[in-house]
Amino acid sequence: MVKQTAGHDALGEFAPEFAHLNDDILFGKVWSREDKLSLKLRSVSALIGKGITDSSLTYHLSEAKKNGVTRTEMAEILTHIAFYAGWPNAWAAFRQAKEVYADDQPEEHGGFFGQGEPNTAFAKYFTGNSWLKPLTDPKQTVFIANVTFEPSCRNNWHVHHADKGGGQILVCVDGEGWYQEWGKPAQKLVPGDVVTIPAGVKHWHGAASDKWFSHLAVEVPGENTSNEWLEPVTDEQYNSVE
Repeated sequence: MVKQTAGHDALGEFAPEFAHLNDDILFGKVWSREDKLSLKLRSVSALIGKGITDSSLTYHLSEAKKNGVTRTEMAEILTHIAFYAGWPNAWAAFRQAKEVYADDQPEEHGGFFGQGEPNTAFAKYFTGNSWLKPLTDPKQTVFIANVTFEPSCRNNWHVHHADKGGGQILVCVDGEGWYQEWGKPAQKLVPGDVVTIPAGVKHWHGAASDKWFSHLAVEVPGENTSNEWLEPVTDEQYNSVE
């Protein structure tokens, strides 16, 4: 979460409401939605928010779409720019964006089992965005979930612990990804691949740099099982397997 105190520091007594909007809303909430838009793109969008909403904007919106900016990303960019260019300008831009993206439908990933919901509960243990769709109730049976990774997304190094049994099984169902154990070469994963991860093995898994990836994660029953999250997989480590 982005922490900002400049508004309260400089204007807390003179304009407390503006300080609240600046520090707590703009930076504390909008800038902090990294699952929607990276801080890098937010910085760029803040600089280009000039309030131009004529036909030239339609052109730039179309070009952005061609260059890979998704409908979700565009909506977040315009929401961000609204704080700089003004609400009326944002409304005008949204009307044009809706026309440019009218033929787009949200792309669904996850293969046969579906994409599920954003994996917010474990987001701090992932680099990039992931989605989770539980398929079983862990209180009643073995827990199985479909995990979907956007391109380049991967989880941190981690270890499944157990006094007896335990570990995890990955069943790859869609896209292309990677699995790596500490000190060993990475293994490319495609639909149909199955990975058995014993308890006590440090490892990570995630998507290829240019592919979405989904796998079923099967928690193997055991005694006193737990999951230990460790350090993130660095860009250097990740890029070395590509």
